[in-house]
Amino acid sequence: MLTTFKASAQKCPGGLKVETNARGFKIILDEPEDLGGSNKGMNPVEAILCALGACQTIVASAFAEAQNFSFEEFHVELEGDLDPDGFMGLADVRNGFQEIRFVMHFKTNESQEKAEAFADFIEKRCPVGDCIANGVKLVRGGVVRE
Repeated sequence: MLTTFKASAQKCPGGLKVETNARGFKIILDEPEDLGGSNKGMNPVEAILCALGACQTIVASAFAEAQNFSFEEFHVELEGDLDPDGFMGLADVRNGFQEIRFVMHFKTNESQEKAEAFADFIEKRCPVGDCIANGVKLVRGGVVRE
């Protein structure tokens, strides 16, 4: 059975600042000044990196016990390569990330082999990673003039 998640994004006055909302939780997104923003929040592609890291962390925490894996601490470092000239219309290059890299850090007494196997499990179960790796069909539901 499918579950539908909903979110909204609304332009704030001035600059490129945007307020996003999902289930009453708000995130302010913006662009750095060198990309035309006012640097009032992370930009959307940084939010993608954060969403991936958060999703991997949630999967690790939610499934560790069931996977017979224990850890004291977990964090993920992420980075992605993007050519801003595509977004700015200055070059005919891909607008999005060309590659995302991440390193999972476990504070654990488990073996390296067991940590690698659990990391594989995290990657297979992470919905955000799946969306990024396999793409998602984007469907515009319409354009409304108000």
